[in-house]
Amino acid sequence: MSAIRLLVLGAVRQHGRAHGYQVRNDLEYWGAHEWSNAKPGSIYHALKQMAKQGVLFAHEVAPSTAGGPPRTEYELTEAGEKEYFHLLREALSRHDQKIDVLSAGIGFIVDLPREEAVELLRQRVRGLEEWRSTVTDYYTPDEGPESIGHIGELMNMWLHSADTGAAWTRGLIERIEGGAYTFAGEGEPFVGVLPEGVENPYATGAPE
Repeated sequence: MSAIRLLVLGAVRQHGRAHGYQVRNDLEYWGAHEWSNAKPGSIYHALKQMAKQGVLFAHEVAPSTAGGPPRTEYELTEAGEKEYFHLLREALSRHDQKIDVLSAGIGFIVDLPREEAVELLRQRVRGLEEWRSTVTDYYTPDEGPESIGHIGELMNMWLHSADTGAAWTRGLIERIEGGAYTFAGEGEPFVGVLPEGVENPYATGAPE
């Protein structure tokens, strides 16, 4: 799973309707261009591809100020809404997600009901625990990595990754269960996108 699809859908969803430069501006505002593959070309390509797939609806609006072709604004279709939540749930629940996908999922976690977010994170912990047990079937940590040669260092790294991932996830679950943040159905939804025309310190190009 690629983070770009979830990021783009999430940004468009928060706007309601957005053109490519708005989405690009938002992702740069979030710093996503530093921790994911959310580069300008990838963003515009994702928008066009998802419009072809029926996940986004493309609206042609007034021509650009530069006199070019009509600017395209995108809006999630019903299929797009389903796709967004499917990707979000996968990002949070699977133990083997890449860090950019997990980061995107955490960025949109409050779009879910609180109880569902907690259950998805518990699934992630269970997955990490199961993965850890497959490593310890072949490697006994108490004997030290040297006991099976340098490959033991690889297994030792996997165990540390599983342990730290599970510990962080349990901490997040505890904070959410303790009432942190505003989740879906609890009040005004969180909006992290920039209003039309507002630039940010990470912007790297001009509107299209």
